[in-house]
Amino acid sequence: MTALNTDGFSKQGMDRVRDVLARHVESGRIPGVVALLGRGEETHLEVLGTMRHEGGAPMRRDTIFRMASTSKPVSAAAAMVLLDECRLRLDDLVDPWLPELADRKVLRRIDGPLDDTVPARRPITVRDVLTSTFGLGMDFTALGTPIMNAVFEKGLTPNLPTPMPEPDEWLRRLGELPLMHQPGERWQYHMASDLLGALVARVTGRPFDEFLRERIFEPLGMKDTGFHVPADKMDRLPPLYAPDPQTGEFQVWDEAEGGRHSAPPAFQSGGGGLASTADDYHAYFRMLLNGGTHGSERILSRPAVRLMTTNRLTAEQQAARQELATNNVHISFGQGQHGGWGFGMAVRTYRGDYAPVGQYGWDGGSGTSTYADPQNGLVGILLTQVGASVPHSIHLMHDFWSTVYQVIDN
Repeated sequence: MTALNTDGFSKQGMDRVRDVLARHVESGRIPGVVALLGRGEETHLEVLGTMRHEGGAPMRRDTIFRMASTSKPVSAAAAMVLLDECRLRLDDLVDPWLPELADRKVLRRIDGPLDDTVPARRPITVRDVLTSTFGLGMDFTALGTPIMNAVFEKGLTPNLPTPMPEPDEWLRRLGELPLMHQPGERWQYHMASDLLGALVARVTGRPFDEFLRERIFEPLGMKDTGFHVPADKMDRLPPLYAPDPQTGEFQVWDEAEGGRHSAPPAFQSGGGGLASTADDYHAYFRMLLNGGTHGSERILSRPAVRLMTTNRLTAEQQAARQELATNNVHISFGQGQHGGWGFGMAVRTYRGDYAPVGQYGWDGGSGTSTYADPQNGLVGILLTQVGASVPHSIHLMHDFWSTVYQVIDN
């Protein structure tokens, strides 16, 4: 299924995209997929397969997907609005808004007991939160350590049996833990994006989703994006599958009706909580490519977009991030190796695959992949409902992006 026209897209390249997507669906490992390519005014769409593994309703252009970690690039825009309006400054301390994080202690060693700490050399700043260097995060090379066990036990991350509490309680629990690294010292994954949502809520005095809706979603026409799916749209949300890692047998990890997105969550996870559609995410990344504008409306300033979408890590931080990605390749199935990081998203700093330097965006463990490429003026969105408990959805991502870059004819 195609939408609009494909001028500027190679027909041979588009045929390859379609054939590769179809191969994954026909394998039986991917029930359905929605893929969108946008370049300038041109949009190409592929919709294949079904909403459920066992068949049933066909996948639709407006199918709503759990965006998981592809929430991060979108959530960051709320903080950029506050920077544009000078309600936040990059090197402001977060203590006035987040007193729970004042007077931090830092572990002497990452695998040490939680009470073996030294004082933080300085307080946490807004910049530390935006760059994911505030001192705590998901370190998959440190699983089983006291600090990672405590993060899981306290319900500080999404998608685990321990539910995340409401924001004030989440911040209280976060404040009970020492940092893993000194503020500003080391890039760490995920938790900074959740903290950013809590910070925006405190600064604005409003729930995070309200501010996102008013300043980002509504101006961009992102009518199907939010932290839960209303009852009248529930038929557009497929189940999320997490196949058994040993057998590959399909298992429903989150059903639509009565599942995690069927009601407003206690914690609006900026790091992984959004549900959305291909067209909504296309509008967001197109706005970034347009330097912060959507039609005649300015959403973000051009400098804010530049700041978000260029590498913000020092050479030392970047080396540590790359090492983490390399050491996790057996878990990530090869995703995450981009080099740099901006605000809430990866930024490619070297050409390690078909994508050029400067491409920015991120992937989600629920089978989502969303990037923009300023060099080619290209947005690519790939959405499916198979989580990364097995490599199938990640292999689909790799193949999608390999074929995307064969589509550009000029």
